[in-house]
Amino acid sequence: MNHLAGETSPYLAQHADNPVDWHPWGEPALALARTEGRPILLSIGYSACHWCHVMAHESFEHEATANVMNERFVNIKVDREERPDLDRAYQLAHHLLTRQSGGWPLTAFLDPETLLPFFTGTYFPRTPRHGLPGFVDVLIRISDAWGERTEDIREQGDKLRNVVQQLDDAKAESQLADDALLAAGREQLGKLYDPEGGGFGNAPKFPMPGAVERLLRHWQRRRASGGQPDREALDMVMTTLTKMARGGIFDHLGGGFCRYSTDRGWMIPHFEKMLCDNGSLLALYADAMAVAPDALFEGALRDTAAWMMREMQHPSGGYYAALDADSDGGEGRHYVWRRHEVKRLLTEDEYLVVETLYGLDHPANFEGKWHLHRRDSWRSVAERLYLDAEAAVELLASARAKLFDRRSERPRPARDEKVLAAWNGLAIHGMVQAALRLSEPAWIDSAARAAAFVRERMVQDERLLASWTGGTARHPAYLDDYANMLHGVLALLEARWDDADFALAQLLADGLLTLFLDEEAGGFWFTAHDHEELIHRPKPVLDDALPPGNAIAVRALVAFGHLTAESRYLDAAHATLDWARGFAERQPAAHSALLTAIEEATEPGATVILRGPPDSIAPWLDAARDGYEPTRAVYAIPYDCKAPSYLPRLVTAETRARVTAFVCQGLVCSAPINELDEFRTVLA
Repeated sequence: MNHLAGETSPYLAQHADNPVDWHPWGEPALALARTEGRPILLSIGYSACHWCHVMAHESFEHEATANVMNERFVNIKVDREERPDLDRAYQLAHHLLTRQSGGWPLTAFLDPETLLPFFTGTYFPRTPRHGLPGFVDVLIRISDAWGERTEDIREQGDKLRNVVQQLDDAKAESQLADDALLAAGREQLGKLYDPEGGGFGNAPKFPMPGAVERLLRHWQRRRASGGQPDREALDMVMTTLTKMARGGIFDHLGGGFCRYSTDRGWMIPHFEKMLCDNGSLLALYADAMAVAPDALFEGALRDTAAWMMREMQHPSGGYYAALDADSDGGEGRHYVWRRHEVKRLLTEDEYLVVETLYGLDHPANFEGKWHLHRRDSWRSVAERLYLDAEAAVELLASARAKLFDRRSERPRPARDEKVLAAWNGLAIHGMVQAALRLSEPAWIDSAARAAAFVRERMVQDERLLASWTGGTARHPAYLDDYANMLHGVLALLEARWDDADFALAQLLADGLLTLFLDEEAGGFWFTAHDHEELIHRPKPVLDDALPPGNAIAVRALVAFGHLTAESRYLDAAHATLDWARGFAERQPAAHSALLTAIEEATEPGATVILRGPPDSIAPWLDAARDGYEPTRAVYAIPYDCKAPSYLPRLVTAETRARVTAFVCQGLVCSAPINELDEFRTVLA
């Protein structure tokens, strides 16, 4: 047993029985390395990472390899989802040292005095393979180099530190007007778009919800301004979402989207399912449903929401982090099928539908087995089989139920039961958006329970904590935690006003300003001002696996500033954009989330406040939420709840008995509106 035995992270717990003398990141391990003069071997991964498991099995569970590690290094294991600050710092260093993209597991060798890396890599096999050196050989060579060329290594470290500092201090002048910048983003995304497969680029292919949303926003912005509609942008959105919902990246039996596709056509995924991805995709598909109803999109929403509540929600409300890619000793084994197994489970008619819809009439597509994906539209399949619509739906439903029940008997992928504040914010936002679009109050209940979990178990001494596992909340929260939770809670307040959630939103908004804001240059640091000093302190603006914290912070603060009519939140948002927009001009398509933040801050939609009897307010809410109006915020605030200070506090019984609407643009609100037809006219 090593030093990970008391750790709450499921990923660290997986390594607690390794023969490697692992330490968690912290002063005891760092002090030991300094005292003994041994370099640090830093290994960063996460529980759902396939290649992390491979390297663990090959090397970290191997006694002889562990002996070399223990003799020559102080070994530190980090869960990137608990410590994204460390992951960001050392992924950047890896890129600077190797000129290659990073990944997981990340393997870095650090100077014990400066904590700067002098050699980095990702996965290493235990013995040489596929052009990669064997890990033991790497260990010995690195250890020998440290002993023989320490001064040269430290000189290299000084150069690395200078480059990192320049990046931390970087500035970019802005020259483009808003219209030109947003148009440049649209143009670049169009060039990156894959017209055959949908999405962007080639394999591996990620959903990139921020980029897809940017195209949808661009279409809406042109439409709302009365200009020529950008039908090509809308087609890129709808084609991408259709290809993904039909593809194997989507779980057609259990719901939920996998992390990414290994091929251009979305057929075979990397099988891990992560909460953050599914939260973002719920919101995106809900937005697409606002443009036009679509049975495929609705099915993806319903199945994904059901999966999140069934498999990813703690009994007390918080959403878990991820499902592993591996099960039963291999990747994807929980999900794939042998043809004869499917035939044996289904009736002849059910099998015919499944075979035609999900590709079992084509060659096996995953290691001699079939991973389900839709090759064609549901309507085309039903017509090809000469089935009427109702009979076809019944056959598919009964077949899916049988297959899902059988699959549920298989060994399940491991679940990472961390509750991460940032990822819960994304999930809350997505669940609420989907619930409002499809009128599903149970989904709002689910999101509200998640928000309550974070509020009650992950806030201590007025500070948000980043991670909760097994009864313990740990790690001071990061920018992403505050920004995504604020964004999610604001969506929840639109669905159902609650004073406790409003108070949480206030705490989060104030925390962004007091803990993360760079008051001199603008922008938000990823770590709080009182966080431990690391080799890199970024202010993220670039699109990544999660939307960049600065973009979400701007969007959330703009919305909260308009809700509360407090200019300090708006000032912080605009100062951030003044600092950040120059970076977006260099690579607009790589800053899609920031472009959306620019649009929301500079062209804010209406903030609509409704007050009145709950049984009378529904048609007013329907009118305000109709269609795709992504910059409009709509809140129904009961009279017995705490409301923003600018709303009348003393109202007569007569006023309370009828619906009153205030339509605010910026910090100016309309006179009270009491007639529904007038309200519709003002919104139009």
